[in-house]
Amino acid sequence: MAGRIAPHPKTDGPAVRVRAVRHADLPEVIALDATVTGLHKADYWQRVYRRYGVNGQGLRHFLVAVAGARVLGFVIGEVRDWEFGSPPCGWVFAIDVDPRARQKGVGSQLLGAMRERFEHVGVRILRTMLASDNQLILSFFRSQGLRAGRLIPLELEIGPT
Repeated sequence: MAGRIAPHPKTDGPAVRVRAVRHADLPEVIALDATVTGLHKADYWQRVYRRYGVNGQGLRHFLVAVAGARVLGFVIGEVRDWEFGSPPCGWVFAIDVDPRARQKGVGSQLLGAMRERFEHVGVRILRTMLASDNQLILSFFRSQGLRAGRLIPLELEIGPT
């Protein structure tokens, strides 16, 4: 896991730590997501929590970075196996950090904690997908050592345009 980072300026100085999400964290997770995406998706986050928070921590993980009681970021992922002929690998499908806490190592701590959980169950590959025009997250993942993999995402627009 990445080393300790400086305390967040909006806290009383506690160190940032990564732990499993708790139900009480959901309002802050929802607010953080809405700040970044512009969409308030409370129902979606309740479903994610039930799948990855309540029933997670085996092969599914929903982690938060906290300073004191304040949620600074989150990461969600799971181990998936034999899709597309791939042995078990870890998929990260969501990661975000409060814009005021970026560039302070929080994202690195979150991804590092997820990586440790994947490694603990024998996973050797970590994967994710992102929008090709999202330069912020692309830069972050590249800074963490992620590169283009052997899978190519394809999509087809269906339904009315």
